Order: sequence, then C-alpha cells, then structure tokens
Amino acid sequence: MTTLYKVHGSQNHFFILDQTELNTPLSESELIALTKKITNPQNGLLNGADGVLVINKATRDGALAQMRVINADGSEASMCGNGLRTVARYLSEKYHQDSFLVDTMNSNLRVRKYDDLAVGVHAFAVEISPVLFNKEALPFQNLGHDRIIDQYLPEIYPGLRFTSLAVPNPHLISFMNQAQIESNILKEVGEYLNNENPYFSDGVNVNFVQIIGENQLFVRTYERGVGFTNACGTGMSASSLAFCLTHPKKGIFNQKIDVYNPGGKVQTIVHHENHHYWIELIGNATFTDQIEISESDLHQAEFANVKVKSTDEEKYYQQFSNHLPLFNNLQAN
Repeated sequence: MTTLYKVHGSQNHFFILDQTELNTPLSESELIALTKKITNPQNGLLNGADGVLVINKATRDGALAQMRVINADGSEASMCGNGLRTVARYLSEKYHQDSFLVDTMNSNLRVRKYDDLAVGVHAFAVEISPVLFNKEALPFQNLGHDRIIDQYLPEIYPGLRFTSLAVPNPHLISFMNQAQIESNILKEVGEYLNNENPYFSDGVNVNFVQIIGENQLFVRTYERGVGFTNACGTGMSASSLAFCLTHPKKGIFNQKIDVYNPGGKVQTIVHHENHHYWIELIGNATFTDQIEISESDLHQAEFANVKVKSTDEEKYYQQFSNHLPLFNNLQAN
C-alpha cells in the first residue's frame, strides 16, 4: 500500500504523491491519466482537486526533493506557490527539517516552517522566483510591447490596465474596483487567452486585483490549465510585485502584504535585492485527508478499494477563514 494526501493552500486543493516511496514510479502517461481522473470533481476522489503534486528525488544539488505540478488537465506547471507550501510541510515532517530547498522546474527554492496562523492552521513560507518581464518569458506577441507594465491593452479588454510577468509561471494582472472583480470580465478574458488566440500562445494565468488599502489586496485568478481557482500562490505573488511596482504609495517593498482570496488569506513580502526581485509567500499548508491505495491500483488509476482517513485540520482552517473580513461577494468553490 502507498499513501496519498489531500491538501490545500488557501482552498487551492491538491493530491500529494510521493514517488520516492513507490517500488515503480508512474510513467508519464500513467501520471497524466491519474491526475485527470483523481482531480475530476465527478468521478475522482474527495470532490476532485486542482492538480497533483509529485515528489521525486532531487535533480539539483542541495535540494531535499523535487516537486512537479501536474494540472487537472494533465499539463505541467512550472511552479505552484500554494502547492509548494503543502509539499514543504510534507517534506519537513518526513525528514524533520524546518528550512531547506525544494527542486522545482526552473530552480531550487527556499522554504521554511512558519508560525501557525491560528490554532490547528499550520503554515509555511516559500520563495517565489525567478521574476522575468520580457515577452519571451511569458510568452506574448502582437501587443505592441516588449514588456507590459501598467499598460492599456485594447486587444485584451477595453479600459483596463495590465501588467504581465513570469514568476516563472506566466501571469497577466489588472487592478480594478469591486464591481469589475465580481463581474464576468475575468471569465471572458481568462477563457479567451487560454484557448487559441494571437497574443498568449501558451496561455496565461489571469489575475484581477482589488486594492483594499495600504499593503492589502484581494486577488481573483483564472488559472491556466485549471480555470477559476480559490487561490493561486504564484498569482498572488505576481500581483503583489505588480502592486509594489505600479502603486508604490500603497504597495511597500520588504513589508508584509495581506493578500485575500476566495479561499482565505496569505501574506507576501516583495523583495528587491541585488537588482533582482523575489517574493516570499506565507500561508496555510492544510492536510485534510490521508488515502491508502495499492501500488497496482495507483498505476491503473483505480479508486474502488481506497481507504480514506480524514483529519480535523479543515475544521480549524474554516474557523480561521470564517473570521476574515469580507471585501466582495466572491466565495470559495
């Protein structure tokens, strides 16, 4: 038997699969098939998820392990901040370390155990980097710019300013009022840019941001390969950096920024060091369920014989979440 975990960061739900515990790791086709099935809200497990976080042996020196992020549609994301927090917690408890490096698609990233956000709400802080602004990093084309920083893009949507950057996941960010963030504009833009279009050939994560006050944001994300999600860690990080760059009187470098989302709240710290930007993302790493499955059933994506044991951590997270202030009518799915 092997063990999977159902986890979430700000209600961004995943399954953790530690392939280093398997006799035979899943092939790429098996991994994609497993992800598409287990994350499906209709015929998957535990109401599905946004993706599967796969732990492998590290490929870069100095890292404790490697994390891969497989989206619900079977595509692979270069990074996932909410997912990385949960993987950091899993590795911390497995190897009894509180601060270490995790190998991701583009680089080793620093993670560290953080003070609990509330009773029963465990938290980790993770590094989000590298940060890139050039159009080739996202990529985008046919928009009349080599980089997009607080620009009108009439090709995308009239009357909105956009900023685009990679962390290294590609993100498009727009700051707006409550009525706009509650509207269907994000659905329209997100679906358009994540299907065949002449601007973002690989798709892009789209973030609409409501400025609450100094160092306070609300972020709603249409995630590439997923769709609407309760929270996107790299999206909240990218939005925080864009906030500091384009609204410097309200977004302050090297200070904690409270970032609210439909699934709860995180904090970010935007750093500018040695001519480079990076973001620290701080938030919950909640384990809701432990799933026992035979290795043969895992390879076949067969869930008929699984055994599920729930934790009480979701209860504590809900208590924490229920006491957060409300800034709009957007709720977690």
